[in-house]
Amino acid sequence: MTFDLDPRLTPARPDLADIRLRGRVEAQRFVEGYAARIVVPSAPLRRRPDPEAGLETEAVMGDAVTVYDIRDGFAFAQIARDGYVGYLPEAALGPADPAPTHRIAVLRSFIYPAPDLKRPHIAHLSLSAAFAAEAREGEYWRLGSGRYVFADHAVPLGRTEPDAVAVAERLVGTPYLWGGRTSLGLDCSGLVQLSLESAGLPCPRDADQQEGALGTALPPGLEGLRRGDLVFWKGHVGMMLDADRLIHANGHHMTVAVEPLTVAVARIAEKSFGAVTSIRRLAATPEA
Repeated sequence: MTFDLDPRLTPARPDLADIRLRGRVEAQRFVEGYAARIVVPSAPLRRRPDPEAGLETEAVMGDAVTVYDIRDGFAFAQIARDGYVGYLPEAALGPADPAPTHRIAVLRSFIYPAPDLKRPHIAHLSLSAAFAAEAREGEYWRLGSGRYVFADHAVPLGRTEPDAVAVAERLVGTPYLWGGRTSLGLDCSGLVQLSLESAGLPCPRDADQQEGALGTALPPGLEGLRRGDLVFWKGHVGMMLDADRLIHANGHHMTVAVEPLTVAVARIAEKSFGAVTSIRRLAATPEA
């Protein structure tokens, strides 16, 4: 028997499944996954083990994952942050330990081969990427790999932003990217997830999941909204900047953009996702 499980969140396929799903799904064999961690700046998660498959979401450095199978350069894995399941590049994975101690708190920073801003950078790190700081050397954290990150661009892992909407505002102008959830490219739900998580608020990955899990529903209508309210369509989500303006990553502007809610509602109803399906309020979001 196979129960009605969301395939995005269910580590199962016909030949293999998580041992915890025994009796809930059909599979040729059941395995116990092992812990790993993302050790590259970002890693694409795809629905199929194919570099040409569409991007479902992204994991970033420091993310914990559970790996169930590795084959042909791809790991069938689950991201701990939101439970998303799919295929990650095998090369993106490393040991689960040491656990991260700090996260990037600016939009993006660089990894250097030495504690010297004049040295050629090795890679960039997005907002929310995390790392284990081994030692402080001047203005830089030394990583276990022997590489360096500018210390003032990072904060201890448990420190969060006071206002999720302010995080989203900092991301205005970021290009739209289907499946993106880094400061180099975002989709609508990726913007919401990244902003809320930066403020210490757990958040599912996709818009429909967010609509079902976050906050409390407000009465129908566009009146009485406030900063931080989430506006949902079937397949889209945005966040209120104030009573009148919406901030959202969208394919119309192809960026994270701010516009009057009434303008967005009219255009979306005519050209894409239809009518607003709900508006939800997060109790922990500041009013201003």
